[in-house]
Amino acid sequence: MKLFSCNECGQLLYFENIVCTHCHATLGFLPSSLTLAALQPCANGLWQVIGDSSGPYWKQCKNYSEHAVCNWMVDASSPEEFCLACRLDRTIPDLSRPNNGILWQKLETEKRRLIYSLQRLGLPIQPARDDPDGLAFDFLADQPSFNERGRVLTGHKSGIITINIAEADPVVREQMRYQMAEPYRTVLGHLRHESGHYYWDRLIRNSHLLGGWRAVFGNEAQDYTQALEAHYINGPCADWSARYISAYASSHPWEDWAETWAHYLHIVDTLETAHQFGLRTHPLAGNNDNLSLADSSDAYDEPTFEHLFNHWLPLAIALNSLNRSMGHEPVYPFVLTETVKNKLSFVHRCVHSSL
Repeated sequence: MKLFSCNECGQLLYFENIVCTHCHATLGFLPSSLTLAALQPCANGLWQVIGDSSGPYWKQCKNYSEHAVCNWMVDASSPEEFCLACRLDRTIPDLSRPNNGILWQKLETEKRRLIYSLQRLGLPIQPARDDPDGLAFDFLADQPSFNERGRVLTGHKSGIITINIAEADPVVREQMRYQMAEPYRTVLGHLRHESGHYYWDRLIRNSHLLGGWRAVFGNEAQDYTQALEAHYINGPCADWSARYISAYASSHPWEDWAETWAHYLHIVDTLETAHQFGLRTHPLAGNNDNLSLADSSDAYDEPTFEHLFNHWLPLAIALNSLNRSMGHEPVYPFVLTETVKNKLSFVHRCVHSSL
């Protein structure tokens, strides 16, 4: 994720900030330039970037002004009340129920990180309300029930990504992570995974890439429901760790793609953050030149996945070591075998061929 500077006082700003902690200027994210800017109020509820009186006028996203769950702006000339990220919402939680507002805010924060990455990659993002091939989100809560029918299942279907809002509750999510024997489970991880299913439809299905995709991930024609049932009953294949990024990825080629896609987004976003902080690594012990990370370029513009991997390996090892020093589990508890690297490389090529 990119870092920003306050254009009023120079203070370091982060993607989620709504107020500068130094000069207290109101902040807004401008999706057209992917910039977080300090704003000054103008007439009729409009805003301008401080120091740019001849620049365009902006209005706050309705979810910014009314619910404080967004910090994105909308071009004042647009008839839209919501920003691009919020226009993707088809269903939001019932805000009259206790705690739902807090959970929704967490979901929206992580969703905007996803949308930022998709924009940086130049991928098509159109709300389903405007485009039959567009994207939409349903943030739903479990209904009181004594059986499974009341549960909301996180997933994707026909451009609609459904997220159970309980995933935004860290206690519930940790319980699920333990029950599912998952080394990693986050809201952002869910969003990235489900977006992989959406972009399979947009980038792979019925495209010239399908044959190459099948050669790497397998034939998606195998029955999806039966494959998942077999996975949950029998568990993953014995050698899954040699061929898949996660145990769940071994359940079906579609899930293999979605898991790999999510990890690709993990990698490029984390590498951008490291680059923005100027992070470097050079271990003081051992003879491991491949664990040294010098100045890196922008991960979103890297021409090959090999370049990304050469930066990612030392960073991931350093991050895992730092986390263990704090008594936590590794940040990135995954092994990228040659087979998995080939799959990530395919995702990289698909993304860049869509530009």
